[in-house]
Amino acid sequence: MPSDPAPPQRLWRLDALPRPLDAASFRLPPGGTAHPAGEGLDVLLVPLSGGGLLDLGDGGAEVRAGAPVWLPHGSPAELTAGPDGLEYLAVHRRRPAPAGSGGAERGGDPACWLDRVCALCGRLSEESDARYCARCGAPLDTD
Repeated sequence: MPSDPAPPQRLWRLDALPRPLDAASFRLPPGGTAHPAGEGLDVLLVPLSGGGLLDLGDGGAEVRAGAPVWLPHGSPAELTAGPDGLEYLAVHRRRPAPAGSGGAERGGDPACWLDRVCALCGRLSEESDARYCARCGAPLDTD
């Protein structure tokens, strides 16, 4: 019975805090697979070296170094590395940590801060009752 393809190996990750963005680079060995789309997040996938196949449920398309791909949230995307493997960068909005999980120590901000992040420019408001972004003036999602 053949073994399952190797999962992606994380090479680098953005660690600066606070931040509204997450980014990490990964390496898939030849034939390795990954599911890079987020449940509730759009993902920008930037192949850095190698190549492979990205299947969005429609048969798939070739991915190659230097050709970014946008993956809409909830996408059934499956990424399979070609014979040379595939190194890629994944960038998306930062996932909130579940309430009571330790926030920044676990890789996210408390979920209650989401209404304080501007959807247009990504600025986190320092005021908990702010209704508009202090940087760009856009309304904050306070619903």
